[in-house]
Amino acid sequence: MSNVSRETEEKLQEFLATLLKWNPRINLVAPDTLQQARFRHVDDCLQLADLASKPMGDWVDLGSGGGFPGLIVAIAMRDEPVKFTLVESDTRKSAFLRTVARDLDLPNVVIKAERAEKIPPMHASQISARALAPLDRLLAMVAHHIKPNGTAWLMKGRRWQEECEAARRLWSFDVEPFQSKTDPDAAILKITGVSAHG
Repeated sequence: MSNVSRETEEKLQEFLATLLKWNPRINLVAPDTLQQARFRHVDDCLQLADLASKPMGDWVDLGSGGGFPGLIVAIAMRDEPVKFTLVESDTRKSAFLRTVARDLDLPNVVIKAERAEKIPPMHASQISARALAPLDRLLAMVAHHIKPNGTAWLMKGRRWQEECEAARRLWSFDVEPFQSKTDPDAAILKITGVSAHG
C-alpha cells in the first residue's frame, strides 16, 4: 500500500491503538473488521492521499465516523497547506475524533459535531466521504459545500455504477473512477462539475 514516512507510520499506529481502545464503547468500525483494521480501513483511506496529490486550501470530510477517510488523509498530509474539517453529527464519535486530533498533534484538523446539511456552505476545495449515503443524496451535500472548481473524493462499494446511474437523474457531474486497491469491487470516485438538473 501507500509508502508513508516513519513519522506518519508512528501516528497511524497511535491512531489504531486509540481506535482499538474506543471501539468496544462506541462501535467506530464493525468489530469483525478490527483484526484487519490497518488494511480494511487505514490502507483503504490512504489511497485518497495518493490520488489527491498536493491539494491546497480547505478539505471537508463528510460523516467522518471513526476518522475514515478524513482523519487518515489529514495524518498523511499534515505537512501540506491544507485545513481539514471533519463533520460528524454523532457526539461520541466526534469526541473520539477530537481526542485523536489532540493526541496526534494535528493542528490542521477541526471537528464539527453537526449534520452536514445544517452547516452553512464551507466552500471546500476538496470533499471526501466514505460509506455515508447513496450518491444521489451525497451529491446534495457535496454541492452545498464545494467550490465551483472543487473536487469530491467519494469512496463507494460494489454498486457504485448503479449509484452513478441513479444520481444522473438528479445531478450533472463528471466522474473518474479509480479501482480500490483494498477491494477490487469498490471504487474511489473523483467527481467534479456537480450541478442539479433544472
